[in-house]
Amino acid sequence: MKKILLICLVSLSLLNAKDGVNFKYADENTQRKNPTSQNFILSYNNVLKGIRTSVVNISTKKTITAQRGYQNPFFFERPRIPQGTSGSGVIISKDGYIVTNNHVVDGADEIKVSLVDKKKSYKAKLIGSDAKSDIAIIKIDADGLNAVTFYNSDNVRVGDVVFALGNPFGVGETITQGIVSATGRNGIGIVEYEDFIQTDASINPGNSGGALVNSAGHLIGINSAIISRSGGNDGIGLAIPSNMVTSIASQLIDSGKYTRAYLGVGIADINEDMSSFYDNEYGALIISVEEDSPAHKAGLKRGDLIISIDGKKIQNASMLKNIVGSYQPSKVVNMKFLRDKKIDIVNVELGSLNKKLSNANINYKGLNVVELPKEAQRVLQNNTYISGGVLVESVDANSEAFSIGIAKGDIIIQIEQMEIKDIADFKSATKSQEKKRFYIFRRGNVFATVL
Repeated sequence: MKKILLICLVSLSLLNAKDGVNFKYADENTQRKNPTSQNFILSYNNVLKGIRTSVVNISTKKTITAQRGYQNPFFFERPRIPQGTSGSGVIISKDGYIVTNNHVVDGADEIKVSLVDKKKSYKAKLIGSDAKSDIAIIKIDADGLNAVTFYNSDNVRVGDVVFALGNPFGVGETITQGIVSATGRNGIGIVEYEDFIQTDASINPGNSGGALVNSAGHLIGINSAIISRSGGNDGIGLAIPSNMVTSIASQLIDSGKYTRAYLGVGIADINEDMSSFYDNEYGALIISVEEDSPAHKAGLKRGDLIISIDGKKIQNASMLKNIVGSYQPSKVVNMKFLRDKKIDIVNVELGSLNKKLSNANINYKGLNVVELPKEAQRVLQNNTYISGGVLVESVDANSEAFSIGIAKGDIIIQIEQMEIKDIADFKSATKSQEKKRFYIFRRGNVFATVL
């Protein structure tokens, strides 16, 4: 069975300025050269010796909650078990900012960083993280560090020679070589925002958060995952492109969180047959428009094909999602679209995705519940039907809901005598604070508990 393993590979370079963070970029005129002499010894030692000191080892300690069997789903305290993990990171500023993967440091009680060129370890502080892209920023109390140089990932080409740096299996500093196998990989299902650089450079567990660099030693990506049938390296490594990293890292450093812009459309790719209706153009097809959304206010309709934003050609639905997600709320973008075989242009003021999401969920006694995705609203498991409900997205570990066994992924289908179809039903059923019977669907079974 094919497995997707989160790993590590990153490389960034930040220089601090009074008004924010500046990323040091490579010269756009960097040339690709091919050696011709028969006596030429091809070595990248002089290129890699600098970048080596920009990649760090990260170790974390976290406490996990043991899962219980479903025979006794409630009313038993769940033990909490200490666990250690390791990964990699990349220094992006001289004064100690480091980029890594969110999954490396997520939930960590303690984060330690060790530098390749020093025998000293540092305690690190989590500055901010973005789970939707798997990027996090941590900081150590140090100065005079070797920050990486970024390369414009839009200029990365298939066939470019690349190197992966990190700490696989905790063995220590390791460098592997390969090429760029593909760019713009998406739809894999690892994170919500995917625009991966694919490489065959050997990447293994522990490389997560490490650097993917080109043959000039410039950072092009942060290794995040591998696709593997065995759990080891099968030659398909995935790295977050450097341009996505710099966009998100800047906000995380400035404010500790990343806020994405929001358009308010459901989108899909167009197949070959459908492309004939759109003059063989490729783009993102609008299949739905949310009421009162930025798209609705701008006059966009179902059936419109978005073909560019601010002059950048849109190849597919995933590309539109990533571009909109890279903008800040309130950004006004110039959008070109095709309707009835005529090209039109409209300016759209984007909204805030965080604000939209906050209006679509609710917190109650330690539970964070959201609308149940439509694709999950008709489920048949163990002869049990559900046609609605709300999804438990997270549970506060210190809450009453957690103590009685409600867990992330549960679906609340009834409270007292009221069937729960959506968020509005949940709000109505929980207006009062007295104890209530909750009926919960979990893996084909329905359980009842009191909250």
